Amino acid sequence: MEGKDEVFLTPATLELDESDGVKVEVKLEEKPEPWLETSTCSSQAELVPPEEDENEPSGIILESHRKIFAQTVVPFFIAGMGMVGAGVLLNIVQHWTVFEQLPEVLILVPPLLGLKGNLEMTLASRMSTAANTGHLDTRKGKIDLVFGNMALLQVQSILVGLLAAVVAFVFDIELTQAVNWNHLLLLSACGMVTASLASLILGSITASVILLSKMWHLNPDNIATPIAGALGDMTALTILSISASAFYQILETDAWVFPVICAALLLTLPPLVIVAKRYESTREVLFHGWTPIIVAMLIQVCAGLILDIIVARSKDVAIFQPVVNGVAGNLVAIQASKMSTYLHQCAKIGALPTGMRICLSPITVFFSKLQLSRTARVLMALVIPGHLIFAFTISFAEKHGTNLSAVFLAFYLIAVFIQVSIVIYLASVLTHFFWTRGKDPDNNCIPYMTATGDFLGILFMGFVFELLRVMGIPT
Repeated sequence: MEGKDEVFLTPATLELDESDGVKVEVKLEEKPEPWLETSTCSSQAELVPPEEDENEPSGIILESHRKIFAQTVVPFFIAGMGMVGAGVLLNIVQHWTVFEQLPEVLILVPPLLGLKGNLEMTLASRMSTAANTGHLDTRKGKIDLVFGNMALLQVQSILVGLLAAVVAFVFDIELTQAVNWNHLLLLSACGMVTASLASLILGSITASVILLSKMWHLNPDNIATPIAGALGDMTALTILSISASAFYQILETDAWVFPVICAALLLTLPPLVIVAKRYESTREVLFHGWTPIIVAMLIQVCAGLILDIIVARSKDVAIFQPVVNGVAGNLVAIQASKMSTYLHQCAKIGALPTGMRICLSPITVFFSKLQLSRTARVLMALVIPGHLIFAFTISFAEKHGTNLSAVFLAFYLIAVFIQVSIVIYLASVLTHFFWTRGKDPDNNCIPYMTATGDFLGILFMGFVFELLRVMGIPT
């Protein structure tokens, strides 16, 4: 006799028996806590009941101030010391013959140092999100992400390095009203070599840090972006200075070397594009991810033009500029990376989580109980002590002695605090904006933010030094 029985089982039941002539229908019955029923986050999220924070969407990883600080502070200060080294190095190389005879080389400094924000930090954010959403759990996932992203990084860096050189050359023509095509070839070779080698080194380090963070159960959002910036400025500036100086030595005798170098690097693009196209994780960025990189590079070239003008009036600006720009870039990259991970875990692209909107008030961004506010408060708390340590380290390391007056420090700290506040707030707006437009913030937000931080940093520092000069107060 055929019958139909209904069996109610818990999810723990592993085996079912089906007898002849009896059709068994299984219904799984579980009664989770109500706050779990609407969660849309990934399985790796640490779910927290809303009564602990009624303002957050359910199912989000909530990190305490202490945890964020503990995982952020060491990479931040390591990165800061790298930027201090870059500042001291820039203060030395600005007196080299190539920088004095070809001022357009100095215009290249912000966009090439900015590559760590436009490319390496974007890579760090993209791979951190992949790690936090389970895409690095398999060997195939790791291979796809690492090889695809490294190929993509080389394509981006070679083309951006060339474009930055061309734009710097055009700006220099406007300033000097003179055209020297050998200068364009030298700038192109310097830009492409610097961008390619720096991205290869920093991309390898960034990918390794993210894989190790995953292995050691650390949140790569807190670690990867500052580590990407730790050696970024120093690496790019060292390669640029050495290559520019070496190329300048043969400018009048063997200028044919420059187009050969450029052609050789351009010939590597087709196989690199083929590799990047093979992987789903990089295919979209390869064809549609150029706008933020190019716009950010143009902003940074404009910043370089301003830096060139300011340095002509006050040489001391150069030594502080990598630190001012780098600290803002590192902090806003952490904020943007964590916000992007937040959205990937708790919402579908195109729609914000319940209660969120594109333009949150500054009070909400900095003083609410939301996770993004916790991160923002920790990052802002690092600004003043971080810059004090970096400024005094610069003063100690500079062989000619950079005296730090109390008035200079007051104006300096006010300027950098305002700079970081602006970019962290704008990161919230831009991350939500790109998400609602169906664009991944990992690929779009950080280039705009680091470029904006560079522009504001150079502008504010120029204002500080000019104000002190007018007041007759030594730095």
